[in-house]
Amino acid sequence: MAERALDDAGRAGGSEEARVAPTTPPTTIEGAAADALPAGLLEAFDAYEHALAADDQEALAAAFEPTATVMRADAGGLLVGHDAITAFRGRRGGGPVRRVVEAHVRVLGDDAALIVSVNAPAGGGRGVVTQLWRRGGSDASAGTSASASASASTSTSAGATADADADAGAESGGPAQGPWRIASAHVQAPAPAVDRRVWRVVGEPLVPGRRGDGSTGTAPPEGAADGFEPTLVGETVAVKDLFAVAGHAVGAGVPAYLEGAAVQTEHAAAVRRLLDAGASITGIAQTDEFAYSIAGRNSAYGTPPNPARPGAISGGSTSGPAAAVALGQVSIGLGTDTGGSLRVPASYQGLWGIRTTHGAVDRTGLLPLAPSFDTVGWLTRDAGTLLRAAATSLPADEQRGVDPVFAIDPTLLAAVAPEVRDAFTRSIDEAVAEGRIARPEPVALGDVAELFELFRVRQAYEAWRSNGDWIEAHPGQLADDVAARFAFGSSVSPQRAEEARVALADERHRLEAVLADRVLLLPSASSAAPSLSATSAEVDAVRSATLGLTCVAGVLGAPAVSAPRLQVPGDGSRHAALAADGRPVVTSRPAPVGLCFVGPRGSDLALLAAAAAWGA
Repeated sequence: MAERALDDAGRAGGSEEARVAPTTPPTTIEGAAADALPAGLLEAFDAYEHALAADDQEALAAAFEPTATVMRADAGGLLVGHDAITAFRGRRGGGPVRRVVEAHVRVLGDDAALIVSVNAPAGGGRGVVTQLWRRGGSDASAGTSASASASASTSTSAGATADADADAGAESGGPAQGPWRIASAHVQAPAPAVDRRVWRVVGEPLVPGRRGDGSTGTAPPEGAADGFEPTLVGETVAVKDLFAVAGHAVGAGVPAYLEGAAVQTEHAAAVRRLLDAGASITGIAQTDEFAYSIAGRNSAYGTPPNPARPGAISGGSTSGPAAAVALGQVSIGLGTDTGGSLRVPASYQGLWGIRTTHGAVDRTGLLPLAPSFDTVGWLTRDAGTLLRAAATSLPADEQRGVDPVFAIDPTLLAAVAPEVRDAFTRSIDEAVAEGRIARPEPVALGDVAELFELFRVRQAYEAWRSNGDWIEAHPGQLADDVAARFAFGSSVSPQRAEEARVALADERHRLEAVLADRVLLLPSASSAAPSLSATSAEVDAVRSATLGLTCVAGVLGAPAVSAPRLQVPGDGSRHAALAADGRPVVTSRPAPVGLCFVGPRGSDLALLAAAAAWGA
């Protein structure tokens, strides 16, 4: 019953032990006498528990109503629809080892009941599960009758089957036929002290920021600057695990690398700037391995949750800070962006994010990936906080203004998902119709595929130069996709890398001439966040399409702001379905996509202001 929550740190292991009694005795009952509970209800409850213990996918799928409106919620968010719930269950592995210790039954009618149960996981603590059970209902979704029969055949150890539920109702003269199924479930698992998918180290705080009187409560880090306006007092920060934090090692998302890393004696420059402005460091948050991915999937620590789209990937490589901000655990995420590592998680999770002008923010104390493209930036839930965070680290005398003149290259939209293209076009049309902007001017950026290939070659070459020695000395420590990118980098010759560097410099000058100080508008990502169940090939296809967008700012060395201005249907389309009573419903859960603003180099703060004013 208590399915493992999306953020449950525990995993079942070893032998399948008894987790429920053959028949769970109700702790309390309301709405019926103890000996007059609706036929088959407790048997269905117990059968579901045993199906969880056995990780019986067919029985678990059959236990939920086969509708587009059935729901399951946990700390990771709400899943709506049988397909979404089944996909989640298929990728989570076995359920946690635990036993039911309480079951409170509230009978709502002959064919409906609420069961609130308490379970005791083997790892300690208590979990609570609330389930709305209903008997009968629609079998309109394909395959449900077969699945119900499968559930019956695999659940006999609990003393109940779906078919038995139906037979019991018929033999007793009950008002309904058909099995008991779950219409809605809410799972509350014991909360882990630290969600390792999001955080590597957490404190309260880990490092206090400078307060209004200039003090921190601890000795300031060596080199802390004086005269900073404490504009971030009260703000909290998740630091990507690439930046030096004094007293801690840099782990780069790779446990083996962390094991051999030295403890840092000074804060990275970008960390120190935030502390001097009054922000406190809550902790060090996870990253994709060596930051060489935009998916957010880490083979060692897992994929952080995406509260904006439960059941989808978080985006990366600034994955931990993005999730911490989206979950409300901090107000600022400090990260990096080489090929989209701030803009993509911002897009996938409905956050504000900025990739700064290359070289504008001091990268001292930052573990590099590809120095020609590496930049520092931040993620927040609102534009005002992002503007204040950026202002602490961007030298004011190096900033310039930007005119609100926008440009669009229609060919950039060719590789994005149709729903993203529609949302982007609609947003532009609405802004023009409302008089907020003039119609963006069309531009032709040229062969973006060739631009991306030059970027890919130079990035891979530099990534191998940055981390190749360690990777060669520690084979087998990286996920296959990340290892493959580094392997490609090892194959790039110095001559080919130099040719790419020269070509990229030429492309930068050409692109600057084409844009002529106008602000380029484009989607921040080619699609909404892909499902956690997406195959590696599917995720890689999305990655390639997205990098075709994000590499433009990388080649320009320009600032790029991702603003949460677009929404698309979460499943890519609106579709008709059936509710439990057989009536048609239309489902369309929105998913965020960022609207990206790419400005001239040095226009970071003005670009942020322009993006903030877009919806005003």
